[in-house]
Amino acid sequence: MTTVRHGAQAPARWQLFACGLALFASCLLAASAGAFVSNLPPLFSAALTPDPDARLPAPTRYLYRGIHTTMMPGLEAPLRIRLEARVPAALGDVLAFYRTELQKLGWQEQQHDSAVDADHARLAFVSPVGPAALALARNGDSTSVQLVQKNRVVATRANVLPEPGQSKLVFSNISANEAVLTINERSIARPAGASAVALDLMPGKYSYGLSMPGRRATTNMLTVAAGDTWELTVGPDGEAWSPLQLY
Repeated sequence: MTTVRHGAQAPARWQLFACGLALFASCLLAASAGAFVSNLPPLFSAALTPDPDARLPAPTRYLYRGIHTTMMPGLEAPLRIRLEARVPAALGDVLAFYRTELQKLGWQEQQHDSAVDADHARLAFVSPVGPAALALARNGDSTSVQLVQKNRVVATRANVLPEPGQSKLVFSNISANEAVLTINERSIARPAGASAVALDLMPGKYSYGLSMPGRRATTNMLTVAAGDTWELTVGPDGEAWSPLQLY
C-alpha cells in the first residue's frame, strides 16, 4: 500500500481502546432556516446581534444554521462541537462579529495561525476548554460560517487525545466478521466484537484500505492534521462508513 505523507514518519503506536464506535455519536442537534428581510439590500452592513439561544456564538440573522456534536456516553460534554451557518452579511461584518463575541467568551486568537483576505478568513483560537477554529467564506450575497470547538478534557478521558504534533486514527469494527485496515504500511485485523484500536500518525495524506471476507476491498484517501482525531469504522452490515472526525 502506497502512503503519501508530509514530514518525517513517526513510529506508529497502537493502543487498545475499551470502547469502539458504539460509544461515539455524531448528531445534528439543530438545523433551521430563516429568510432575508425583503427590504434589506444584499450585503447590508447593519450590526449583527448575537443569538442568546445559540450553543456557539451565532448572529440572530441567518439563512441556515446547524449544530453538530460528537459525544461519548457517560460524559455530558461533547468531544467536539461544529457550528455551520450562512449569514446574510458581508464577510468583514461577520468576521468583526465573531472576533468580538469570541473574545467576550475568553477565546484567544492565535494570530500566527490566522489568515484573512477579501473572500476567506481562517482563524485559530484557544478557547477555555480547548483548541478552536473559525472559517468564513464569501458565498454570493452572504457569508458561510464554520466554527469548531474541541474539549481537551473530554478527549483525554475518552482516550482520543492525539500526542503533541501528531494526529490519531481510531479503527472500529462493529460488523459480524473480521475486518482489516491497511494504512501507513501496516495491516491491522479486528475480529468481530473486538475493542477499537488507535494509531498515532504524523500529519499528512494517507492511502488506506478496508477489507472483509467475501467483499471487495475499498481504498480511499484520508488527510489528517496535527491535533485531530479521526475514526474509520466498518458498520454492522460490513460496509465501510465515511471517515468521522471525533476531535
